[in-house]
Amino acid sequence: MSQNVVKELVKRGYTCEKQMYELLDFGAHEDFKEILHHYIKAGGKRVRPALTIIVGQALGAKEEYLLYAAAAIELIHEYSLIIDDIIDRSEKRRNEPTLWKKYGISMALLAALHYRESIHEGARRTNHPLEIANLISETIRVMTEGERLDILFEQAGRDEEYIVQKRYKVVTVDDYMRMIGGKTASLISTACKVGAICADAKNNIVEKLGKFGWNIGLAFQITDDYLDLFAKEEELGKKTGKDILEHKLGNIVVIYALEELSEQEKQKILSILRKEKLTDDDVKDAIELIKKTNASQKAKEKANKLIEEAKKEIEFLEESEEKKLLMALADFVVQRTY
Repeated sequence: MSQNVVKELVKRGYTCEKQMYELLDFGAHEDFKEILHHYIKAGGKRVRPALTIIVGQALGAKEEYLLYAAAAIELIHEYSLIIDDIIDRSEKRRNEPTLWKKYGISMALLAALHYRESIHEGARRTNHPLEIANLISETIRVMTEGERLDILFEQAGRDEEYIVQKRYKVVTVDDYMRMIGGKTASLISTACKVGAICADAKNNIVEKLGKFGWNIGLAFQITDDYLDLFAKEEELGKKTGKDILEHKLGNIVVIYALEELSEQEKQKILSILRKEKLTDDDVKDAIELIKKTNASQKAKEKANKLIEEAKKEIEFLEESEEKKLLMALADFVVQRTY
């Protein structure tokens, strides 16, 4: 079932590809298009636009509006990746050089500015342009705050004065949930809301779909945190412990573990996270300490609870292939191994 869910999401998500290129090309110089198309051509699962399309189809939205809305949603995601890659100095994305690495920071920043206007153009071409544009603006602000918190939760690796002064020495579960709500859940929630808005749904229906997206977004990130530390590398497709290597205290499994460990063990993990350069042994030591606790089980339970809450929000939908797909996606979020 899980592979079928992924295939169907990818299939539906890619139906707005034409609109994505159209929005990016609008007003762009011919020489700039290669840069603007770079991340789109590199692929991706297109989960967020797929959600917009599936929700819209479940509620009877017209395709002409729905596809522009879905394209705008995916462009928000790609826009955030351009910025994230600059912030994190990442050199690879989807097995390709990142935008700033291939074309330079100047062109990457200009591409991000162009993306923002392309997103607005996508909203303008829907049947509820002002409502969707306002929702998108709010979402980008919330995403920005989520990214700011994520950076401030890092325990080392950045020497900018503001970050050093404002860095969190302690991160609570509430802090973490606020961060992932902004960074991950907000756009997934908006993807679902926009699909409902395109279908002329009433406000209470839009909110229900938004809550569905919010909860699966939170559960998705919690599951990501668990997999980062405990997944099999061959299934994950990357080394485990990446969050440890990146000095991240904003991982719910780490936070839960720190609540249970002795003061000496807690300080051991924090000292590892605060080292400027970490070794594979450092990562292994941190994960072994975390394994002594119930942190992974607590994280799984929290994610599962969020998924059950998400599914309740869409029980009202009439039975359809789209409803089945949304329910299956919710289950897949916490059952996946990668």
